[in-house]
Amino acid sequence: MSNPYQASGVDTEAGDKAVELMKKSVALTHGKEVLTGLGGFAGLFDASALKSFDHPILVSSTDGVGTKVDIAQRLGIHNTIGQDLVAMVVDDIVVTGAKSLFMTDYIATGKLTPEVIASIVEGIANACQKVDVALIGGETAEHPGLLEPGEYDVAGAAVGVVEKEHLLSPEKISAGDVVLGLPSSGLHSNGFSLVRKILADHKIELEKPMAEFGKTMGEELLTPTELYTGILNRALDENRDAIHGFSHITGGGIASNIGRVLPEGVVLDIDRASWSQNAVFRVLADIAGFELTELESTWNLGLGFAVVVSETGVSNVQQSLKDQGMDSFVIGEVREMQSTEGYEFGGKGSAGGGVRMVGSYAQ
Repeated sequence: MSNPYQASGVDTEAGDKAVELMKKSVALTHGKEVLTGLGGFAGLFDASALKSFDHPILVSSTDGVGTKVDIAQRLGIHNTIGQDLVAMVVDDIVVTGAKSLFMTDYIATGKLTPEVIASIVEGIANACQKVDVALIGGETAEHPGLLEPGEYDVAGAAVGVVEKEHLLSPEKISAGDVVLGLPSSGLHSNGFSLVRKILADHKIELEKPMAEFGKTMGEELLTPTELYTGILNRALDENRDAIHGFSHITGGGIASNIGRVLPEGVVLDIDRASWSQNAVFRVLADIAGFELTELESTWNLGLGFAVVVSETGVSNVQQSLKDQGMDSFVIGEVREMQSTEGYEFGGKGSAGGGVRMVGSYAQ
C-alpha cells in the first residue's frame, strides 16, 4: 500500500535513516547528565548539579545561521555551518557570564537527504564537544512546496546557568575599565545578505580562486564562526573579579553590540587602528567600492568579541586568554560621558552607553 504522507513529499524513512547516521556524533556530546539518547519526544538533562549553586540563574538563547546556509548549499559543503550555529547561540549565553549546559537544533528542508542532515548535525555535535555542551535533542522537518529540494534552514537553542552574584551586567562596568577585542575568524554568520548581493552584482563565482585567501571565495566565506565560550568561561574562572562585561559582535556590527552592555552615563571610543582586519573584509569592500567605515554596522571587520576588564586586571586577563591560544588587543577605555556628539547609544532596544569609532583602520 502506498504511503499518502510520502506521496505528499514527506519521507519518514529518510528521516529515520538521518537519525541513524547522526547518532554517533551526537552521543559523543553526552556526559552523565544526559539521561536520554536520540528518538525520545524530549531530551532529559540531570540538573542535580545545580544544587551546589547558592542562587542559580538559567540563561537561554536561540539563533540561526542566516543566509550563510545558501553558500553551504551552493557548494555542497554541509559540515561547517553547524559550528556557526553553536557559536551564534552559546557565545550569546556566555555574555551573561553563564556556562552553557545543553543545546537542541532544528533543521527544515525541502526534501530530506539523510547524508546532508547527518553532515549538518555532525558539525553541530563537533562544535558542542569543543565547548563542552551536550546536544540533547533536535528536530528535522520536511517542508515540500515551501522549500525546494536541496534547500534547508537551521536554528538552535541552548540553556546555561550562572550563579546570580556572578552575572555580568552593565552595572558592573564603570569609567576606567579597559575594553579588549578578540579577533574573529572572518565574517562569522552575519551580513551574508550583503555578501551574496556583492557577489551577484559583480558576477563573482564561489569557485573563483582567491590569491588573498589561498582558497576559493566560497571556501573563505564558509570559514566557521570562532567559538569563544570555552575560552571565556575559563578566563572568568581565573579572573572573576577583573572581568566586568562581554559583548558578542554579531548582527548590527561593532558599536551597536558593545553599546548594549555598557551602562548609561559612560562612553567608549574604539580605535580602528588597534586590530587588523581579515583579508575577506577588504576584498569584498574593494569589489563593491565600499570604505570599511561604511560596513561597521554590518560586519564584525575582524573584531568578534569584546571583553570589559578592570584597569588593574588587563595583563592577567590577556595572559589567561593567551594561555588558551586566543589573542587580544586593547581597543579603548570606558569614560564618563561629557558629550553625546558622534556616539551611538545602546543597540537593539537597549538603553546603554555611547560608542564611537575613531581613527583609521590599519592597512
